[in-house]
Amino acid sequence: MSKISVVLADDHVLVRKGLKKILEMESDIEVVGEASNGLEAVEEVRTKAPDVVLMDINMPKLNGVEATRVLKKESLKTKVIILTIYDDREYLLELLKTGISGYILKDIDPQALVEAVRAVSRGETYIQPTLTRALIAEYNRLSQPISRASRPLTAREKEVMAYIAEGMSNIEISEKLGISEKTVKNHVSSILRKLNLMDRTQVAVYALKNNLV
Repeated sequence: MSKISVVLADDHVLVRKGLKKILEMESDIEVVGEASNGLEAVEEVRTKAPDVVLMDINMPKLNGVEATRVLKKESLKTKVIILTIYDDREYLLELLKTGISGYILKDIDPQALVEAVRAVSRGETYIQPTLTRALIAEYNRLSQPISRASRPLTAREKEVMAYIAEGMSNIEISEKLGISEKTVKNHVSSILRKLNLMDRTQVAVYALKNNLV
């Protein structure tokens, strides 16, 4: 029986070593590669073609969200489990839409971690039970009707909104438009205020619903 091959992507060496120790205590799991940033993670998955990649959400060069999008665009068969310190509700639904197979917190019980890896390798989706309530809350929030803008957006704000809908970070938007990151942040704040929205996820939903991208 072949082992479940896993790549670990986290910018903290101690975290990777801890995960590796836990997983390789199991006779049916083998860690075949490690990555310290998103770019390395993408390359490791391309070259090693593991069954599963444990992907930290906050990494340098390319974060876990962006790295996941790259892998999914390339239609690679590797299953992605997002690993994070926080219950990032803002990302959870968006990541599920991109096709991730799992979403777990770093304080997960070791046996539950093993269970998650085995589950996604079988083609199942594994969401840490403690995150289920957050997932439902986020779904309900995004299902609510979004109010129209109290004031019209400027042409620049519409550009920023379009890039947010594409999943770009403030730094990426600043490079794209040739403006400072602080200016981008100011535009984002103005967009949220004018549209009566709470966060970037709602901005993206608004843009898609109103055919602004």
